[in-house]
Amino acid sequence: MRGAARPTARRRRTLALVGALGVLVVATLGGCAGRRFEGGAFHSPKGYRVALPGGAWVVDDASEADLVLRHRAAPAAVLVNAECGRAPGARTPEVLARHLFIGVRGRVVVERADTTVGGRPAAHAVVDGRADADGAPARIEVYVVKGERCIYDLVYAAPPAEFQRWAADFQRLVGSFVVE
Repeated sequence: MRGAARPTARRRRTLALVGALGVLVVATLGGCAGRRFEGGAFHSPKGYRVALPGGAWVVDDASEADLVLRHRAAPAAVLVNAECGRAPGARTPEVLARHLFIGVRGRVVVERADTTVGGRPAAHAVVDGRADADGAPARIEVYVVKGERCIYDLVYAAPPAEFQRWAADFQRLVGSFVVE
């Protein structure tokens, strides 16, 4: 069924991140197979790397995403993931970013722009919303980077009142993104 909002693996991982904040409960599977941390950076077997934001963040090994970081003392989380294989096709980074927000209720777009990350075209969006009517509010910042054979998702989520507190950590991670 073309155009229908089916739950993709990308969207499930993003909603799982939001769920970690108490907004949505979505189980994630997997572990840290193939993950490599070296010199303060995460090196993905999918051919990219990002710098880790520092000691206040810990790796969540119970995720199917490439990398999930949770703040030690606060309900904030970062997700980094690549979906590789078939070429991304004609879909723009903006369209790919919007797909990540399907299922987030009461969405209010705070910011949306085209940009580049690691020298590649990307979409940037910041959205306030809830995963369901009873869910806690969350502010979610997304960068979707379109490569030749991969789509890279970089996501940060935190309660709106505390979002700015760790936004700089996320921006440093985004600024360090490199396809190797």
